[in-house]
Amino acid sequence: MQKQSLSCLGAFAIELSPGADVGPSVLSPEAAGALAALVARDLAKLVPEAAALDLGLVAALYDPVELLRPGYPLHAELERLVARAPGAAGGRVIGFGAGAEGLPGTLKPAAEHAQGPLRLLPLLVRGDAAAIAVVGDRMEQMLLDTGMAGADTALLAQEAFATRVEHARLLTLNDLAAMMALQYEHAGLAPLWPLVEAALLAPDQEQWLDAPPEPLARYANGEVRVALLDVEAWAEGGFAPAGLDAERLSRAFDHFQIRQRQIAAVLGAHGIPVTFDHCPAGRDPRDVLRA
Repeated sequence: MQKQSLSCLGAFAIELSPGADVGPSVLSPEAAGALAALVARDLAKLVPEAAALDLGLVAALYDPVELLRPGYPLHAELERLVARAPGAAGGRVIGFGAGAEGLPGTLKPAAEHAQGPLRLLPLLVRGDAAAIAVVGDRMEQMLLDTGMAGADTALLAQEAFATRVEHARLLTLNDLAAMMALQYEHAGLAPLWPLVEAALLAPDQEQWLDAPPEPLARYANGEVRVALLDVEAWAEGGFAPAGLDAERLSRAFDHFQIRQRQIAAVLGAHGIPVTFDHCPAGRDPRDVLRA
């Protein structure tokens, strides 16, 4: 009976030096292969069992939000490409770059997310289920604390992408999610993260953002529904600060609406559909979002 193949999902992360420009955002197939070989070597030093498994790497720069999307579509496409690659499975190192036709549409980095200081190259390790269970556990244990890339790996990435690299390291997707949760906390977006986490890790469950004065939102069935309130419903529902005069109340409502748009934009960047449901005064907006 043929063994089932599974994958451990991760990324080669490069943190750019402040103010650094980037040359190409996608490497050639030759450069992709060279970088993948060094990444595979670095991983095998930390997790020796990984050397017997296939490693695939997309040699293109992505923002964290492009990797942390429901169903992990970038990694799903990478897994499909590794499975179809020629050669006997087990120990292959495959770097995917862009030839004359460029990367397939599903793998093209989004230009609107190309300005962040943390750039990620999706990678995965693929093999039979028993081996992946061992390697996956080891990667989760090792990479966050000890996953720094070799100096020659970082240098090759710096030269290939014509940029300045501050740090280069290996991460699992769980490591990346933990980093993003911390970044969102520092950016004042901590209340939003449970919605993202539910979409990534528990898509069949329900999750609420119900913490006034934050906007009200509910994740269920693969989408987030946000309560669209007019000023009367906003004040009535307990989202408005107490004791404000009319002018300051109006400004607070404007800020509330800006916050709604910010939340919708972040969720959209993670590939999570957002719907605004009008919730009139006199009706509990939670009932509207459940309907």
